This record gives sequence, structure tokens and C-alpha cells, in this order.
Amino acid sequence: MGSPPTGAPLAAGLLLLLLLLAVVLAGPGPRLMAAQHRFRSAPGPALLVWQAVTTAAVLAAVLTGAVGVRLILDGGTTPARVAVAVPAVLVGAGTLALLLLSGHRVGTRLRAARRRHRDLVDVLATPDGRGGPERPGDLRVLDHPTPTAYCVPGLRRRVVLTRGTLERLAAEELDAVLAHERAHLDSRHDLVLEYFTVVHEAVPARVRSEAALREVRLLVEALADRVAARRAGPLPLARALVALAGSAHPEATLGAGPTTAAGAAAVRLELLDRSAPRARVAVMLGFAVGVLAVPLVLAALAWSAAGSAG
Repeated sequence: MGSPPTGAPLAAGLLLLLLLLAVVLAGPGPRLMAAQHRFRSAPGPALLVWQAVTTAAVLAAVLTGAVGVRLILDGGTTPARVAVAVPAVLVGAGTLALLLLSGHRVGTRLRAARRRHRDLVDVLATPDGRGGPERPGDLRVLDHPTPTAYCVPGLRRRVVLTRGTLERLAAEELDAVLAHERAHLDSRHDLVLEYFTVVHEAVPARVRSEAALREVRLLVEALADRVAARRAGPLPLARALVALAGSAHPEATLGAGPTTAAGAAAVRLELLDRSAPRARVAVMLGFAVGVLAVPLVLAALAWSAAGSAG
């Protein structure tokens, strides 16, 4: 007599690992990552790690469903297969449905908010010529005494300042603020944040981490800060950040001023003078590649096991 088939049990075990990986990368993993502040000194690689972890969580959940489908199609609907395959298919299909629903809701909400605010700014604000010949007409000045600065991303992008900002900031500080906002626009940081927000809102509330989303937003601001520091100098940018600390900006926009969150201004000022060692950056990039590879390898093994099950 031949040995009993091991394909189905192996596929079931690998599916369980995929599901566990998805849960860990969607909940506990981001919480632990958000506590590792040393990675902030390399905001670009750190964002790549966050994107890799987020994408790996999605892949693990979706590929679970794909393997479940193969278990049924290649081996029939025996009770043992159904008991493994149906939950796997439900996980994969449910993940896709939640992502599509979240993407629709988040995308619709953000674009509607930006459209309304851009139209309002165009009515209430005064166009300013500081955009230069490369960016004609994108700068608006609101007649308000509170210093604030932010950008409205999109095809009809805007950079918005208040009269209070122009009165309070020196010329080189204002250049730093404009460089910060245009770094957001040129690099399409809004799309980076939208991706994380879509996945964040698709994850059940008891699993997802608000600290993770805050950390990603901080890294995006740190990236724009570094661009502004290179173009206008770190000292003018630091003075501008202090002047704009706690300033508010509308939903769906990106603002130069540090938020009112405890220590936000101090953290961003500290990051202006910090750089990560090359070894740390290499470890971060290696981790990003590795974490993306894990669900793909597990899914490939599970796919093969599902096809060979007897």
C-alpha cells in the first residue's frame, strides 16, 4: 500500500500560516513597528518598509483565498477539503471586498473634500505670483491672521498660505514652507497616505493600529521636510516649523505645520539633524524585500500542495 496523501494537510497548514501572517502584519506588527523610532532617521526607506508590510498583509489574505479555490477545483468537494477551502475562500474574497469598499469610500471622501475646499479657496483667496513660471497660479493667500500653510493635492493642485503666515515668516522661512508643500505635491504623498488609509479602514477596528497610521503620516512629513531643508536650508525650515506649530489644515490636505499631537514639532525638528547609518538602511530595505517574499513563498508552496493532494 502507498503512503497516505499529504498534499491536503500540507496545504491546510500553509493556509493557516498565511492567515496568521495576515493577522500579524495587519495588527501586532504595525504596533511594534510604530514603536521603533530609530527608523525615522531614514524616512524614505522606512516608508518602503511600511508599504511592504501593508502589501504583504493584503497578499497573505488574498492568496489564502486563491489557494482555497484550487483545493476545491483540483480535488473535488470532499468534506475534508471543503472544511479547509471554504474558510480560505471566504477570507480571500472578504479581504478583496473590504479593500474595494474601503477604496471607494476613502477615495470618494478625499476627492470630494479636496474639490470643495479648492473651489472655496479659489473664491475666497487671492492668487499669488510666488508659484513662478513652472507653477503658474497654484498659490493662494487667505486673508486670515492665523499662520498656516497647506497644499490641496490633485490635478488642480493648490498651495494655500494665510496673511498671518506672510507677516510672520521671513523670506527664507517662507521659501522653506513652499518647498515643503511642493515636495508633497511633486512626490504625490497624498497617494501614499491614501493607500495606507484604504488598507487601514479595511482592517477591523479591533485589529488595526492608529499608531501605525500616525507614524506613516509623520514619515511623509519628514520626507517633505528633508526636501525643504535641502532647498532652503535646515535653519529657516526649523524656524518656520516652530512658527507654524499647532496650525490646523482641512481634511484631505497636507500641512507644513506640526500637528498639536504631543511632541510632534520636537520630533520633526530632531529629525532634521538625524541621518541613518548605511547598515541600518540596508537592513530596512532587506526586511522590506523579505516581508514581501514570505506570503508569496507560502502561497506558492500551498498552491503546489493543493494541486498534488490526492
